[in-house]
Amino acid sequence: MNVPSEIFKAYDIRGIHGEQLGPEAAELIGRAFARVIGELEGKPTSELRLGLGRDMRLSAPEMAARYRDGMVAEGATVIDAGQVGTEMLYWLVGSRELDGGLMCTASHNPKAYTGAKLVKRGAIALSGDEGIQDIRKLVQEDGALGEPAATPGSVEEVDLYEDFQAAALKAIDPSDVKPLKVVVDGGNGMAGPMAGPVLRGLGLDLVETYFKPDGNFPDHEPNPLLEENRKFIMEKVVSEGADLGIAWDGDADRCFFIDDTGRFVDGDFLTAILAEHLLAKTPGADILYDARASRAVPDTVTAAGGTPHINRVGHAFFKTRMRDEGAIFGGEVSGHYYFHDFYNADSGTLPALLVLEKLSVEGKKMSELLEPYKSKYFISGEINSEVSDGAAKMAELEEHYGSRPGAKVTHVDGVSVDFDDWHFNVRPSNTEPLLRLTLESLVSEADMEAKRDEVLGRIRA
Repeated sequence: MNVPSEIFKAYDIRGIHGEQLGPEAAELIGRAFARVIGELEGKPTSELRLGLGRDMRLSAPEMAARYRDGMVAEGATVIDAGQVGTEMLYWLVGSRELDGGLMCTASHNPKAYTGAKLVKRGAIALSGDEGIQDIRKLVQEDGALGEPAATPGSVEEVDLYEDFQAAALKAIDPSDVKPLKVVVDGGNGMAGPMAGPVLRGLGLDLVETYFKPDGNFPDHEPNPLLEENRKFIMEKVVSEGADLGIAWDGDADRCFFIDDTGRFVDGDFLTAILAEHLLAKTPGADILYDARASRAVPDTVTAAGGTPHINRVGHAFFKTRMRDEGAIFGGEVSGHYYFHDFYNADSGTLPALLVLEKLSVEGKKMSELLEPYKSKYFISGEINSEVSDGAAKMAELEEHYGSRPGAKVTHVDGVSVDFDDWHFNVRPSNTEPLLRLTLESLVSEADMEAKRDEVLGRIRA
């Protein structure tokens, strides 16, 4: 059958349900996934144990069933967790030492989308560099999959909620958490059933909004990175006089914070805050941060006695490096936060718990924690520009800015040019003809804006 190449992304599989990705393709992907995991593990598919989960999307029950059919057809044993948050699938794979796992989700995408996040043993993500393109070839090439196994595999259904929630709570000392007033916005995704019971058990004054999973997304799309989707919670925090707001994306593996004044908390600064808190628990540890991040992160980590390591953007790269080097925590500007004690996986539950613990222990408001960063580090956020030849444009920027006195050029992810009092990173999109710019000044907001506009002018010329 004709399965379009564009659904096979850098970090997952994603497309419009029925148009780009439907039930028949899901079954083929399930079969191919088992084959690829078998090759990675060096064992026959009949010996594989694979996890399966699905989110709240309307298409998820049928799509997950077909992924499962494909894995079973290859002889694998499927541990089916049903409707769960993505990090629960990661936890299932890690805690039960499964060979891999597939989460049927389209994350934060609009209602029409479906997809799959794929991990191998240790909850390490497959990527375009390892695994996903192999699956694409097996699915697209006629006869590549051949016949299914002579003996089908089996299915074991499990309920993870109670065990997962108990494991998540071990990240903090619950007795330290004060009865803060917190507005939570689940975006009609998986945060309500996943994180809700844990938060309720902490004695918080919770204002729950959109906490019931609903694949129709009747209130707003489950993507808090878009301003229109977080406007509600920002206003709600202020009107309720709350101490904090927490919003999750659809599959709840990312959470986002609103401070007590109703301002959105940038992922760079949240990474710094979490790193500082975790280094107090594990002195001298290694911390990963992404190439787009504010200098607030390495500065904070160093001041707290840790060792910061810059890293390429993307969960496959973070999880693999954390596993290999033993870093206790990694944070991305996009709201993905990774934890060594959580099988190096990203979680939307642990950051919420850790922030509540930090605010309680220090007796500070979130706005007070942020003030030292807001007054010193002036960040642009990520800005997209459509370009016809991204590689040529990056080379042009490197030549222009990298030749200036004091410039330091690195290529961890795209091109980064650093000066003493400002820096920028520009990197290509994996899926679109876009360049993504992040820029920071350590002088002033006006200086950041002037330099941002100058670099953007060159990108868009």
